[in-house]
Amino acid sequence: MLTQNLASQSRKIPDSRKKLRWFVALSTLPLLGVVTAFGLVPQGDLGLITANTTIEEIALPEIATSQTTIASFWRSERMQRGDTADDLLRRLNIEDAPASDYLRKSDETISFRKLPVGTEIQAEAAASGSLISLRYLDAKGAQVLIEKEKQDGAFKTKTFPAQLEQRLFVRTGEIKTNLYAASDEAGMPEATANQLNELFSGDIDFHHDLRKGDKFTVVYEMTYSNGALLHTGRIQAAEFINQGRTYRAVYFQSDAQHGDYYTPEGKSVHKAFLRSPIAFSRISSGFSNSRYHPILNKWRSHKGADFAAPTGTMVKATADGVIALVGRQDSYGNVITINHQGRYTTVYGHLSRFAKGLRQGQRVAQGEVIGYVGMTGLATGPHLHYEFRVNGQPLNPMRVTLPDAKPISSVHLAAFRPVADDFVARLNLLRNTNLAKLD
Repeated sequence: MLTQNLASQSRKIPDSRKKLRWFVALSTLPLLGVVTAFGLVPQGDLGLITANTTIEEIALPEIATSQTTIASFWRSERMQRGDTADDLLRRLNIEDAPASDYLRKSDETISFRKLPVGTEIQAEAAASGSLISLRYLDAKGAQVLIEKEKQDGAFKTKTFPAQLEQRLFVRTGEIKTNLYAASDEAGMPEATANQLNELFSGDIDFHHDLRKGDKFTVVYEMTYSNGALLHTGRIQAAEFINQGRTYRAVYFQSDAQHGDYYTPEGKSVHKAFLRSPIAFSRISSGFSNSRYHPILNKWRSHKGADFAAPTGTMVKATADGVIALVGRQDSYGNVITINHQGRYTTVYGHLSRFAKGLRQGQRVAQGEVIGYVGMTGLATGPHLHYEFRVNGQPLNPMRVTLPDAKPISSVHLAAFRPVADDFVARLNLLRNTNLAKLD
């Protein structure tokens, strides 16, 4: 029985496997048909767009090469001490021998060869470095134009009348050390500071009377020619507060030739005498009845004030007068003596030289340059010895009460008042303004 069962099972196993194989074969047959059918369908019948690629050469237009050429350029320089035409052209990056010859030799360029230090020069040059044109302002403010002619390349000079313009500037300042340090801090020109010094020197001793905290306000003119600064003009109005006391001055021009400074009330600001014959300097030795002389080595009176200043500093007459003496005298060295109004005399000693043409008997005006600081006579260094005498008696020139000048004429008083009122209103407004610079 066991043997029959085993034989029977061995016959059954192959039959079941055959059935399984047929089943798998029949099951995969539809799938194979689908794959075959999908592979045989043409691509166009599926609705897809057939892309045709075409390669074609397109000729691009030629682009012209852009060439930017700088025809010329402008540069500016200022005249320096000792400059020659070649020095200036070199700093302007100009190499032009004909231009150099023209500037150095031509009669038309004499004003160029006399330009003072600091004058601005503007030049147009070609890219090659040759000069096209050059311009500057001459001593009279006229514009000078030097150009190269296009036809023959020669240089020509043209002069155009000055286009003058007056502009008003305002500066306020406060004294911390001295007037000139304060004016520099306020941005005020030195020439204006000199005017301010002279304007109030009859009332304020700028060597001794200034105190920290003193204040000033100045309205002044600046003259421009063709848009370039030509020179510093006149003070039109000014206020100085010294040790709590206020001093004011307004300029009034009565006619085309005459003008002067007055207080808002019409009194002359100027004294008959300037307090100092030098714009600004240090007093190295004051008036004294007993001073030890550094050269004579003995005690003696010092009848004036010594103003220390570099040799060549200008010395001005402190008042209108007549020259009584101009020459050399003992310890004074080169000395000038001037008589004023019959009872006043001023003395200026140790001068290096006198003003050209100065002679005895000549009339001089207040502020006129009469000589130059030196150290002739008994002097240990360059300075001016200045004396002020009344009826022949020497007095301290820094402390003596100076006589007043004449007030404004009654004829001009009506015209003066609105001018004074206008500037006083400006000064009052500026006093309450905390701006150091106001233009």
